[in-house]
Amino acid sequence: MTIRILPAIGDPDAARAVSSLLNQLPDAEPAPTVADSAALLDALAGAAAQGAAASSAASPAAGPPSAVEALPEVVLVHERIGPTPALELIREVALRFPAVGVVLITADAGPALFSAAMDAGARGVVGLPLGYDELAARVQAAAQWSAGVRVHLGAGPETAPGPAGTLVTVTGAKGGVGTTVTAVQLALAARAAGRSVALLDLDLQSGDVASYLDVQFRRSVVDLAGIADISVRVLQDAVHDHHTGLGLLLAPEEGERGEEVDDRAARQIIGALRSRYEVVLVDCGSQMQSANAAAVELADVALLVTTPDVVSVRAAKRQVRLWDRLQIRQAEDTTTVVNRLTRNTEIQPPLVAKATGTQVARTHVPAAFKELQPCVDAGRMQDLDGKSTVRQALWALAGELGLVESPAVRQGRGSHRARPTLTGRKRKAITPGAAPGSGPGQGPAPGSASGAGSGSGLRFGARRGSAAAAGGSGPFDPAGPYEEG
Repeated sequence: MTIRILPAIGDPDAARAVSSLLNQLPDAEPAPTVADSAALLDALAGAAAQGAAASSAASPAAGPPSAVEALPEVVLVHERIGPTPALELIREVALRFPAVGVVLITADAGPALFSAAMDAGARGVVGLPLGYDELAARVQAAAQWSAGVRVHLGAGPETAPGPAGTLVTVTGAKGGVGTTVTAVQLALAARAAGRSVALLDLDLQSGDVASYLDVQFRRSVVDLAGIADISVRVLQDAVHDHHTGLGLLLAPEEGERGEEVDDRAARQIIGALRSRYEVVLVDCGSQMQSANAAAVELADVALLVTTPDVVSVRAAKRQVRLWDRLQIRQAEDTTTVVNRLTRNTEIQPPLVAKATGTQVARTHVPAAFKELQPCVDAGRMQDLDGKSTVRQALWALAGELGLVESPAVRQGRGSHRARPTLTGRKRKAITPGAAPGSGPGQGPAPGSASGAGSGSGLRFGARRGSAAAAGGSGPFDPAGPYEEG
């Protein structure tokens, strides 16, 4: 999101230095420098009046929020501004334009002046000589504060440049269920929809995002772990700009270094990414550590990937219980993605939902490893054919999660037309009088996962061997009680 900045600097040398640094800030739109306090107040009043006039012409009911929206997010005030002294000017701007974040530029950044500037209404103080990192941090903080004020004033959340990026975590029930493939394809789908996307690999000991996308990059998430204040430039140095448009923050090559990333560092890194990207995808792997546990706790959408077999479903159930015991996330707030599903699979998604107590995504990923194998072996998952049933399913999942708004990606979801795309098979015609699901190779009929509602008294989790309780003819019940060997 663009941050509009209005510098008010009377010293020509300082004005040139500030303008040079502002032009290097990402997503910044600096306005021409004003030379005195009167010009600053006139510029702000003119912007507010112009915004109010434009909105009232379009809608007479529009009021102050539209005027607020036309104001710059950040104003930089130099200490030598005149004729009004800098602190008095800051106080007047704060009173007349409360949605504007003011940053004071001064050679004396001591505690006394800092306290006086805060009392006057400033949102930050930058010391001279100017440094890029400090200026970028103060401008971003002031812009985020301004965005929050504008949301409360009714200017609309779309004006917020702050940490409003959608955070999606992808966790595997166990290793090898397709966690990284899911995270990579969801990120590619969101990027193809025109959104800025960061893909963070928090599988700190065995992350494979770099291998799947053919990346060799010496920076990793560990480089940000010991930094107290992650500036824009520091984040840019650590994030690899992939040619697909994704921003990649990779796991370390030395797995033992993953211990350096704790929950505090993970929260700070994720916050920095969310302030710069519209979508942040996090590959959490299958092993819970403090870093990826913090990511799951912060997530807007937490995905749990499993395959439709007894071992994986039991592992998913253990993962959900672990999150609940550690108060990381509740089962009902978790979305399970069933990967490698076939029509003849004994364990179908409704049974997975009952076994784990989670919501199951409507979009299921088919078992079609032959489509993936050339791209996996070449380490170029971005080259997966658009006709691949796996890619179509995962991009449809992105649409279901709201990461993709393109109708072309979301069409047919949940309909009969979409199912052959996901399974790679055509539906057989049902002859009149035949019960759905009674033919060979058909899955269990809807509602047959348990005896609930049939009046039989059977409950989910009955003894093994009970087909009515297990939702099929198989001998295993992954939802039932079990003991670890």
